[in-house]
Amino acid sequence: MANLMQKNIDLLLKGTSRSFYLTLKALPSKVRSQIGLGYLLARISDTIADSIKGSTSQRLEALEQYNDRIQKRSKTLPKLTNLAQLQHNPAEAELLEKASIPVSYLEEFSNTDQQYIRRVLDTIISGQTLDLQRFAYANANTIISLNTEDELDDYTYRVAGCVGEFWTHISLNHLFEVDAAKEAQLFENAVLFGKALQLINILRDLPEDLRAGRCYIPGTVLSEHNLKPTDLLEQETMDRFQPIYTSYLKKTVDYFEAAASYIDMLPFSQFRMRGACTLPVVIGLKTVRLLQQENILKNENRIKISRPEVKLMMRQSALALTSRKRTKKLIALYRDA
Repeated sequence: MANLMQKNIDLLLKGTSRSFYLTLKALPSKVRSQIGLGYLLARISDTIADSIKGSTSQRLEALEQYNDRIQKRSKTLPKLTNLAQLQHNPAEAELLEKASIPVSYLEEFSNTDQQYIRRVLDTIISGQTLDLQRFAYANANTIISLNTEDELDDYTYRVAGCVGEFWTHISLNHLFEVDAAKEAQLFENAVLFGKALQLINILRDLPEDLRAGRCYIPGTVLSEHNLKPTDLLEQETMDRFQPIYTSYLKKTVDYFEAAASYIDMLPFSQFRMRGACTLPVVIGLKTVRLLQQENILKNENRIKISRPEVKLMMRQSALALTSRKRTKKLIALYRDA
């Protein structure tokens, strides 16, 4: 059963999340299934939330029913066939059609692991639900922005920062132990690690989100520079937007510094976990450098790292695991490039 479960998780993840699948393959076997399943279940809820051709009420209802099943408040999944038929990506359509398979795997794990998976899903889905409610009336002609920095911080925690906590809980449950002081620091860095990855997505996807009527740059921050969300639709606004944009890129790098500290705190014997964590940090820092070089408000500037570059980073990350010094040097290479 375990081998079949892992095979099915791998197949579904490989089709819907190429970058995370690379990380998943590097994880230690003792935690790979739990983390892979947690991510896959979150990927299902994300696909539900992002089904833009489905009505907001339909997606909110499906998310609630899906979470009720995950949390064991219900024994049935929502019918996702209609949403599956709306997907442009065949892999995402398959993910919704086969949602019952990964959901059924949840009860194959220990009660403690189930608790961690359910907790992180509950937090993620709360963020996705809040997002749908906040942007319910957003469209190309009506751009809605977050209001404050606190709202942005709350959102990045709900959809990503909590994932860092989840990884750490699972790791401490199966791989290693630390004292109370180190544990507290691990969790703090883990949250910032997750937030770094989400901030990268927000900054990279800014033009696409604006065209959909969504602006994750808080309105209060924009107003301090005499800007409105609609101003960001014009690429000529970049000069005025640059200080804000640069500040968020710097915050992202600061968060990745916390991620680097997280890796450094992992026991040296945990080669696979350190490698799984190093790769997304290197990819994230490379993405920051690419974002710094472009006018992000140009719609055609879709920043993406090529497959050959990712393969190079994978090799570099593997080689760097032979010493903490090499890992730090690799991360510094991409941070300071």
